[in-house]
Amino acid sequence: MPQHSFSSCCSSWASRLAEAPLHALAEAVLAACRGKGLTLATAESCTGGMVAAALTDIAGSSDVVERGFVTYSNEAKSELLAVPAALIAAHGAVSAEVAEAMADGALRRAPVDIAVAVTGIAGPGGGSAAKPVGLVWFASGRRGGPLACESHVFPGDRAEVRLAATRRALELLLAAALGKD
Repeated sequence: MPQHSFSSCCSSWASRLAEAPLHALAEAVLAACRGKGLTLATAESCTGGMVAAALTDIAGSSDVVERGFVTYSNEAKSELLAVPAALIAAHGAVSAEVAEAMADGALRRAPVDIAVAVTGIAGPGGGSAAKPVGLVWFASGRRGGPLACESHVFPGDRAEVRLAATRRALELLLAAALGKD
């Protein structure tokens, strides 16, 4: 079995996270939050912490980024974010209902003002006719306000789907930060 170093196995996603447009978007999220005195949390499944990583790659982000929940398994979604197991059983982990419950759980379990949740099928397997590879559900919002929920089917391989989902999650955080006070 070939040996892989950490740097070689992670260089693909790490270098993509550092791409200029994504870095600029993360900086914009942090600036918008700072401008309004907001803190945030992420609740991530298929992105595996990439949203939080994009934000915390920027020095000084700790005044805005309070925490990130990586809830890859259904059990983690239930244990860490209080997503009801019955909700996951009824709708599947990749659904509007679960994305909203993840965002709500992050807002309830962290002392933050805004949160974003990401759950999807990055592939290459795991898709179906109803839920194809590339399907990602998002939910975002502010404490005490309504949650916005949307889905996208992103093209590409696993890395491309995860990168596109990370980008969209940052865009949703920016929109939540810029929303009404």
